[in-house]
Amino acid sequence: MSILGLKAFVLVVDVLHEQGNRHNVSEGSEILLLGFHHLERLNSLFFLLLLLIYCVTICGNLLIIVVVSSSRSLHFPMYFFLTQLSISDILLTTTIVPNMLHTLLHEGTSLSLNGCLVQFYLFIAAEASECLLLTVMSYDRYQAICNPLRYASVIDLTFCLRAILFFWLGIFSMELMVVMTMKHLDFCGNVIDHFFCDLEPLLELSCSDTFIMKLETLFLVIFLAICPVTVIIVSYVYIIFTILKIPSVTGRQKTFSTCSAHLTVVSLFYGSLITIYVFPRKQNAKTYLSLFYTVVTPLLNPIIYSLSNTDVKRALTTLFKITKSHIL
Repeated sequence: MSILGLKAFVLVVDVLHEQGNRHNVSEGSEILLLGFHHLERLNSLFFLLLLLIYCVTICGNLLIIVVVSSSRSLHFPMYFFLTQLSISDILLTTTIVPNMLHTLLHEGTSLSLNGCLVQFYLFIAAEASECLLLTVMSYDRYQAICNPLRYASVIDLTFCLRAILFFWLGIFSMELMVVMTMKHLDFCGNVIDHFFCDLEPLLELSCSDTFIMKLETLFLVIFLAICPVTVIIVSYVYIIFTILKIPSVTGRQKTFSTCSAHLTVVSLFYGSLITIYVFPRKQNAKTYLSLFYTVVTPLLNPIIYSLSNTDVKRALTTLFKITKSHIL
């Protein structure tokens, strides 16, 4: 009996110790992000590359905001939404990259659970805002190409302001619901083999029932991803049919050029998300592929719009000339 009693005592101590560990992790212990621990000697080179990309991304998106704000020729709904897209890109890359740079310097880093949840909150808010902004921009192109006579009455300043207010308030409110549910989970571990606090790695740490969490996530995916993609596809189906009805080749090319930049950004953004979240891959592959939509896409968006859009290029040239004249 004494041996059985000793075993029972040890079992109880182990259970209490495990529960104490869960409590400690969930209450505010540090979450360890491994980052790119496979790079080894390439960490310094990768750090410099990411730092350069981050600086160019911030400058490029700020430049888009300044150009659109200062050029009266760009005071149209499409470019207003473009500035919001740049704000979303700045939020996304600033949420992810500085901590990633710290991870590369120290071959790993740690965040408190609350800090990890804040990063996750801002990350999904930026991603969701980009989904909705790309959707309303496709609707703008649909109205401009398919219903040009009604465009000014449908896509006006009131519509733009209401859409942006609805997007940002709705996104931050819905994402807060998900993060608060996650905050009440128990976490059995504190090591994430990733460079930021994403949904899947966080759920893998949890030893609680995550059914409600997954249900809320599914609702958000439907509302903030599947529905927007559907709207974008339907809009471009109508746009393509309308363009094909234009008799002249020059007219078709000119009309399509007005939405080519947006279509390129949509393809890059959703292509990278589908590749990472839909198709199963090893964690190392997911880690490196995640760089595309967290680092590369925010870098490419202002470049694509500035290079492929004649109005933006003209406004950039004018702004540079004015700046140069003031300096001289």
